[in-house]
Amino acid sequence: MGRITEDLIRRNAEHNECVIFSLEELSLHQQEIERLEHIDKWCRDLKILYLQNNLIGKIENVSKLKKLEYLNLALNNIEKIENLEGCEGLTKLDLTVNFIGELSSVKTLQHNIHLKELFLMGNPCADFDGYRQFVVATLQQLRWLDGKEIERSERIQALQDFLVVEQQVREQEKAYCLRRAKDKEEAQRKLQEEENKGEKQGSLTGFDGRCPSSEENKDHIQAPEIQEGECKRKKLDKSEDDLEFWNKPSLYTPESRLETLRHVEKQRKEQEKLSEKKKKVKPPRMLITEDGRALNVNEPKLDFSLKDDEKHNRIILDLAVYRYMDTSLIDVDVQPTYVRVMVKGKPFQLVLPAEVRPDSSSAKRSQTTGHLVVCMPKVGEVITGCQRTSKPVQSTLDSSREQTNKRSQQMERLEIDPSKHSFPDVANIVQEKKHTRRTVRAESKIVPSKEDPDFEDNPEVPPLI
Repeated sequence: MGRITEDLIRRNAEHNECVIFSLEELSLHQQEIERLEHIDKWCRDLKILYLQNNLIGKIENVSKLKKLEYLNLALNNIEKIENLEGCEGLTKLDLTVNFIGELSSVKTLQHNIHLKELFLMGNPCADFDGYRQFVVATLQQLRWLDGKEIERSERIQALQDFLVVEQQVREQEKAYCLRRAKDKEEAQRKLQEEENKGEKQGSLTGFDGRCPSSEENKDHIQAPEIQEGECKRKKLDKSEDDLEFWNKPSLYTPESRLETLRHVEKQRKEQEKLSEKKKKVKPPRMLITEDGRALNVNEPKLDFSLKDDEKHNRIILDLAVYRYMDTSLIDVDVQPTYVRVMVKGKPFQLVLPAEVRPDSSSAKRSQTTGHLVVCMPKVGEVITGCQRTSKPVQSTLDSSREQTNKRSQQMERLEIDPSKHSFPDVANIVQEKKHTRRTVRAESKIVPSKEDPDFEDNPEVPPLI
C-alpha cells in the first residue's frame, strides 16, 4: 500500500528546493496511493495538485487547501464527490475514469462558486440518461463539462427539464447502487476463498516450503536433486497461476483494481526473494598472502604516482582521490613495506620499493585538487623480498659529500702554486701608491737646469712651480 509521506512529498518538491510548506504545485501520480492524507497540513499553499492514476477510494483531507485551483483525481477508485466545499478557489476538477455512480453528489460542488471546468467522462454516471442536463442545471457556475463548452441555450433547456431529468437520474442511481452492492459481495466472497486456499496450501507444506516425508532421512543422498525438482515444479505452478489470473475475466471495479495491485506486489516480493538467494556474497579481497607478502590492489580504480625523492631520502605517493569527497571517508595506514588507503571502504594498497618509517610519515590532502599526498621517509636498510639485510647503505648525503671531496682534490691538483702567482696584493698596492706620492713631492722641488744635456726647452709646456 502506497502512502503519502513527508519524504515522498520532498522528493517531488525539487523545483521548490525540497521545501514543502510553501509548495504551490505537487505531482504524486502513479504512486499506488490508496488514501489521501497529510497534504492539507503540510502544503497549505498548494494551487495545483496531481493525483491521477492511483488507488484513492475517497476524497478527503483537502478541505483546508483554500488556494487550490486545479485538482486532478483521474484514474482512481472514487465513487462519490465529497469534502470539496472548503476548496474555495477551485476552478478545475478532473475526475475522469473513476467509479462515480451517485450523480446527485455533484450538488456538493455548488459551494465552489469559482468552479469553471469539470470532467466526469469514463464514470458510470456519465452513461445515465439526462446526465449532462442534470449537471448543467445543478452547477450553474460551470462553463465547461467534459471538455465541451456549455451554451446559454443548453442551460436554459436543462433548467426547464430539471425535475423530469432529476427523477430519471434518481432511478438509475438506485439501480447502480444495487449492482454495486452485489459486486462488492462477490468480490468479498472471492477474497475469502483465496485466503482459505492459501491457508490450506500452507498447512500441506512445511515451514521451509517442502512437503514433509518420512523417507527424507533414507534418501539423504538424493536430497539436492529432490529439492531441484520441487523448485522446478513450484515455478511451473506459479507460472500457471499467473497465467490463470491474467486470463480470468473480471469486471472493472475498485476491488478488481486492488486485486491486481496485490497480485503484482506479491510477484514483486517473490522476485526479490529469488534475486536475494541468487545474489552471491563476494569474498573479501586478499591484501596479504598466507606467506605474509603484500599485494598491489587498486579497487577504487584511482590514478596514482609514486616518486622516490633521493634529495630528501623519502618516498612520495600522490593518490588522485575524488575532489569533493569528504576526508572522513579516507583512512591511511603506512607500514614499513607497503601503504594502504581505504577510500569509501575500498582498499588501495601499494608495495613500496624501500623500507620506510611509519612513525615519521605524514598524509596531507590538496585543497585545490583533492589529491592525497603521503610522504614516507626511508630507513637505512635494504629489503630484498621478505628478508632484511643488516648491511648499511650509503645515504644520498654521504655520496654527495664524497663527490664534493673528489672535486676539491681535482681542483687543488690543477691550481698554480700560490707563491708564484702574479696577482697583485691589494694591501701592497695601496702602500706603494702612498710611497710614490711622497717621492714625487720630494723630487718636484728639483728643477732641471739648462745645462742638462737631456733638457729641452719647450715653450708650450708651462713652467714648473
